Amino acid sequence: MNSSKIALVIGANGGVGREVSSALKRHGWQVRALVRTPPKDANAEGIAWLQGDAMHSADVLSAAKGVDVIVHAVNPPGYRGWEKLVLPMLDNTIDAARASGARIVLPGTVYNFGTDVFPLLREDSPQHPCSRKGEIRAEMEHRLKEASRAGVRTLILRCGDFIGPHAGNSWFSQGLTKPGKPVKTLSYPGDYAVGHSWAYLPDVGETMARLLDREDELASFDAFNFGGYWLDGQGMLDAVRRVTDDPRIALRRFPWWLVNLAAPFNETLREMVKMRYLWKKPAKLVDEKLVAFLGGSPYTPIDDALRTTLTSMRCLPTQAKSSAKPLLV
Repeated sequence: MNSSKIALVIGANGGVGREVSSALKRHGWQVRALVRTPPKDANAEGIAWLQGDAMHSADVLSAAKGVDVIVHAVNPPGYRGWEKLVLPMLDNTIDAARASGARIVLPGTVYNFGTDVFPLLREDSPQHPCSRKGEIRAEMEHRLKEASRAGVRTLILRCGDFIGPHAGNSWFSQGLTKPGKPVKTLSYPGDYAVGHSWAYLPDVGETMARLLDREDELASFDAFNFGGYWLDGQGMLDAVRRVTDDPRIALRRFPWWLVNLAAPFNETLREMVKMRYLWKKPAKLVDEKLVAFLGGSPYTPIDDALRTTLTSMRCLPTQAKSSAKPLLV
């Protein structure tokens, strides 16, 4: 247990930030949370909530005084404002970590890898991104690596698309399914045979906490791939049918044509189109390093993860439909 250690989580209201805050508390850490809108109770859930903006260096510096770890889990919502916001926020975190001597923890993505290294992504795979968002992600890791040479330690946990409670604008909750409604169809954004990496948010938080429990064993700049679940369209359909007990759920094509029509008028949709390449070719995170370090797989069974996800989305039917006949698709 790490009761004497303090972690600052920037973006604790988001999916990753919320889960890593909870996990660190379970592992005995003292947790501070820097958010724009803290709860009325400044110590809700045993966390010290601080009001501030990751774009304001003074806010980050003040919140990071005396901490051992800074979890940089803040992102512009809905893909908006990446060009102007992402790198300045990270620079503020780097400055604060340098001042406090803390290790930075970054939830990473597959965006910084190009199709030249698909389908198997390893921690040391070359980074040749094929999108502007990927270029920014690669630059984030470059800045962190440069900072590590000057004594700012970093841990990166690279993940696929998120599922789980509080996943926000995730592909699962906003693309494949519809919140607040029983699942009738799954709108798959790629070819049904193309696999995709999924990360269950509670597992991501727990894995970060387990890695930080052994912080002294980590390299000054260390990265791990969080493999999560590797499912193609049919695999995801089978899992959702099991969880909902509804074999009538059908697999459908995601309406990219509609997104393309609306994209010129919506920044989030424009960014979705740019990231479509991740649904055209498989990009699997190889997690041998993580599993070996932890001494086993850290992943919740997929049915349990989807059941929790769909419950949080209010999508599970009120009654099982085990007697329904399958729909051939």
